[in-house]
Amino acid sequence: MSTGTLLAIIIPIVVVLALIALGASVLTRRRRLRQRFGPEYERTVEQAESRRAGERRLREREKRHDALDIKPLPAATRDRYAREWSSVQEEFVDRPEDAVHDADRLVTSLMHERGYPTEGFEQQAADLSVEHGRTLDHYRAAHEIETLTTRSKATTEQLRGAMVHYRELFDELLSDGGRARHAPS
Repeated sequence: MSTGTLLAIIIPIVVVLALIALGASVLTRRRRLRQRFGPEYERTVEQAESRRAGERRLREREKRHDALDIKPLPAATRDRYAREWSSVQEEFVDRPEDAVHDADRLVTSLMHERGYPTEGFEQQAADLSVEHGRTLDHYRAAHEIETLTTRSKATTEQLRGAMVHYRELFDELLSDGGRARHAPS
């Protein structure tokens, strides 16, 4: 066989193999993002102009998150937060709207203590989505109801639901399932 014939066979094979490798890489990255972000993956991709743009946003969130100094809480601090949560739950009986506001403040305080920035709800949600994507829907739902309380438009059942939603994120942030990481020193 001549060199030209060999090149005519080898070059297409190399191109096909390169395309297969590229496709596998894209699928692996996509699968990793889906696993890490859970339901937040679909939400972000749906809101973006394209899947690629949504995935880029998720990778940017990862980079921002990796630069944060997210830390586990000492046992005494966890106990203090658990006591504060119990007080907020007890408050719900007599003052449900106040309890929901206090639950929001307590979750925000816990986020801050763990090392998350707390400069606004959307940024909080984006930062939390990297490690807490599976409970982020709870936070969004609770926040939406908490917003209704500022206009006294939330029903008692909605307020109860907000407390349940806040509790999901609160518990995860409090224990963090041992997933806390320190930023490089």
